[in-house]
Amino acid sequence: MDLQKKPSLILLLKNLIITSNKTHSIHLRDLEKEVGFIQKWNLMSIIERYPTIFRVTGGSRFSPIAVTLTEKAARITAEEAQVRELMEPIVVKKLRKLLMMSLDCQVSLETIKSIESELGLPGNFRESVIENDLPRKRSNLGGFEEGNWIAKDGNYDCPSAFRLNFPPGFRANVCYLEEVKKWQKLEFPSPYLNGRRVDHATPQVRKRMVAVLHELLSLTMERRMSTAQLDALRAEYRLPGKLLLCLVKHHGIFYLTNKGGRSTVFLKEAYQGSHLIDKCPLLRFNDKFLALSGQPLQLVFVIISNDQDDMQEDGVRDILK
Repeated sequence: MDLQKKPSLILLLKNLIITSNKTHSIHLRDLEKEVGFIQKWNLMSIIERYPTIFRVTGGSRFSPIAVTLTEKAARITAEEAQVRELMEPIVVKKLRKLLMMSLDCQVSLETIKSIESELGLPGNFRESVIENDLPRKRSNLGGFEEGNWIAKDGNYDCPSAFRLNFPPGFRANVCYLEEVKKWQKLEFPSPYLNGRRVDHATPQVRKRMVAVLHELLSLTMERRMSTAQLDALRAEYRLPGKLLLCLVKHHGIFYLTNKGGRSTVFLKEAYQGSHLIDKCPLLRFNDKFLALSGQPLQLVFVIISNDQDDMQEDGVRDILK
């Protein structure tokens, strides 16, 4: 989460620039309207620190101060349309899975909107993403042999088991590992089975709730979501009432952090350390764009203006010292 702070601001500003107008530039005085007062100053700091990506223009009485992409950044950004085409079948598949897991095979557009960036959806997904016939997905649970062997890491090779990764330093006793084995071997209804058809009072269905959480996170680009976003999905996916307790209990599957100013849940199996193992085309494109930042460079803008009030309105005096 710490590593993502500056990259997320860079990508936010890039998207504001390319969607603002035909000139692909945005006036600094308009930043506050788009992102709010505090975030405006964060973006202005990004503009100053990364001259390899952002270029400031104007500054006279007749030409307001604006920010645009550098020539190299613009060339890379031009590749995004092709990347979006590669992403379309991926996001369509994700939407179909989301619909299949929901109670009545329908999810409100407001709910999808709240997680659109996590899913990798384009801003105009309502018009650009075409919904196909929903596939049927059956549970792949089968039989297994019971055995007396107890895995110290909690991992078992059977269809009903989850991939576990306990925190460093965690030392489980034999009783705990026996309970983990019993839970791992427990068969459960498919998360794609209609939630209205299952009895929520059984251990199997409680395990199914964990599977639904696992699937929801696996459908996001970075295999993570904020707890607020998961709360918004609670009713449509019948998520556990005590969501936080469920996440903490299954700490071998989920990683919960409050870094970055909000509570975020990660799917552990998708990461090696702090690095995402498998990246979709859009994330690889973002990495290519962010590579332009290199080492942060200090940039000083010299602006000649006869209109001091205009400079104050744009709110750039302090950052340009």
